Order: sequence, then structure tokens, then C-alpha cells
Amino acid sequence: MSLYQSVSRRGFLGASIFFTLSSSNARAQEQVLTFSELYESFGVMGLSFSARAKSLKGMRVAMSGYMAPPLKAESPFFVLTREPIAICPFCQSDADWPIDIVVVYLNDTTPLLASGAKLVVTGTLELGSWVDPESGFVSQVRLRGSRFRRV
Repeated sequence: MSLYQSVSRRGFLGASIFFTLSSSNARAQEQVLTFSELYESFGVMGLSFSARAKSLKGMRVAMSGYMAPPLKAESPFFVLTREPIAICPFCQSDADWPIDIVVVYLNDTTPLLASGAKLVVTGTLELGSWVDPESGFVSQVRLRGSRFRRV
């Protein structure tokens, strides 16, 4: 084996270990947040954000769920739901919109995925009422600067 091959292999192994550890560290810094941890109920007062959700505000979190059918193709955001839904909730006036939703904002446009595919989404958690100036969509929970992968 030549010196060049030996150095190249060591460099490749070193880079592989570095990227694996970097990826592991990034995932270790993300906190997992579930839909059931978003809110706590106060009876007459309605829903409010849980202490756990408030403690993660502004941090990178990972959430699992399903992509709801989009309002339009190639949107900069999509809606993550706890359970898969087959129809666009905005297209049917009598459709029930799930209580457990999170709006996911990506840096690029949203690719369309088949409904029913489970996703893990990571992004920076935002809480509180906000109206998207482009779409007029009102949300209570958002993930910004997000990325996702199929599970």
C-alpha cells in the first residue's frame, strides 16, 4: 500500500468519524416534543401551553407526525398533524380540523408527499398566535428553519 493510499484512507476514516459525531451532537441538542406535551388544560380557561413547551420555546425540537394535504403545491410551509388526514381541511367546510397541529416552515418550498407517511421534523419552536402575512394562515405553534425526514 502506498503512502498516498494510507493517508487517503486515514483522512476518509477521520472525516467519516467527524461527520458521524457532528450529526450525533446536533441530534443530541434537539429535544423531542410530542403533541401531547404541547398544551395543558385549565377547564373553563381553555388550553394553555404546557410548562414543557414553554421551556423549549426558541430551542430546536424534533416532533413526529404526518404532513396534512397542503393548501397549494410548492408552499414554504406545511401542517404537521398527530394523525394522518386524507383531505385538505380548508377545502371542505364541514371537515374537522385537528386540534393537534404544528405549522412547519422550511427554508425552501415543500415537496408533496403521499399522505400517511410518518415524518420526523426538526426546527426552532415558536409559541403564540401569529398570522402568516403571505397566506393569512393563523397558527399557535410553529417550527421555523425546519427540515424533515421520513421514518
